[in-house]
Amino acid sequence: MAKLSNNERSPFTDVIKLTWEDLKAIGNGGQRKIARIPAGGAVSLCAVTNTVDIAGTSSLVIDIGTTVADPDEFIDALDVDAMTVGLPTYNTGDAFVQGAGTTTIKGGLLPVAAASAATDIVIEVTDAAIASITAGEIVIGLEILDLTQFQ
Repeated sequence: MAKLSNNERSPFTDVIKLTWEDLKAIGNGGQRKIARIPAGGAVSLCAVTNTVDIAGTSSLVIDIGTTVADPDEFIDALDVDAMTVGLPTYNTGDAFVQGAGTTTIKGGLLPVAAASAATDIVIEVTDAAIASITAGEIVIGLEILDLTQFQ
């Protein structure tokens, strides 16, 4: 879990790299803490890219969010092994996707998951064949806002 210095931020504040070994260690239905929203913070961006093609499985799905029962606020049911290497997916989770009848936001910043207390961000891996994975790597980028740092 790398915390980026000010000159590295562009716009990510946190970047997490998970290899196939890491994903295998998390296991089917398993979760791992990958970052933390500080008290008074929120998330404005969550991106996932496949940097090394996944091999050995064809059913690797991830969720990223804060609700341990179903962490899909930021990324929801992303089929990682079907991703094109180097083509990222952004903000597909329930907190970012607007429901029917709401206004579509064309640009700008709309932070989600504002937290009054420090809140863990977790990744959940779902793959019945995770034990067969032999290669792959994903990178997750988060932009976590923290107004309380200016107190």
